[in-house]
Amino acid sequence: MKIFKAFGPTMGKSKLSKKIIKIINDHIDKLTITKKNDYSSKLASQIKNEVKFTGAFIKKNLSKELKKNIKEYLRKSDLNNFKEIKIMNLWVVKQFKNEYNPIHYHEGQISGIGYLKIPKNMNQNKMVKNKKIKTNGTIDFINGQKNFLSKSIYNLNPKLGDLLIFPNYLMHTAYPFNVNGERRSFSFNAKIIFKK
Repeated sequence: MKIFKAFGPTMGKSKLSKKIIKIINDHIDKLTITKKNDYSSKLASQIKNEVKFTGAFIKKNLSKELKKNIKEYLRKSDLNNFKEIKIMNLWVVKQFKNEYNPIHYHEGQISGIGYLKIPKNMNQNKMVKNKKIKTNGTIDFINGQKNFLSKSIYNLNPKLGDLLIFPNYLMHTAYPFNVNGERRSFSFNAKIIFKK
């Protein structure tokens, strides 16, 4: 795991195992979205297909790998007095052409995003008034204000398998893309229980 401080809050970047990517993608590909697992109405996004995973699925398939990465993120951020990590919720976002996620933040203390599918040529840019749009399919993290030698926006072009971990309050937005295909990711929120 790489730890970096693009600006104020510390962010972590790691890679998901191929096994985890396959488990989640296989599960989503077989799943029918119902009122019970549809999570889109609870989120800020302009995306139609968002599915919440059950606690049992998370515990059986994802918890171990996510907690391992969160522990490494915390330790490399010089935070060692934690007792337990609780994954509060986890959902999958199936983003298609022209859909986007507006600026938002999460609950809990730690949040994360893992990338499961990336459309071919997702970042192809259209010309708008002689200026290329360079944000197609990317994610921005936003903190503070632009100042001398201090940027307030960190733009990241996600790659298959990327796992990003960050404080829950760090605002972020996922931009639309203009090609056919699915950008599939999962997001989670976690709570840290500290030693007394």
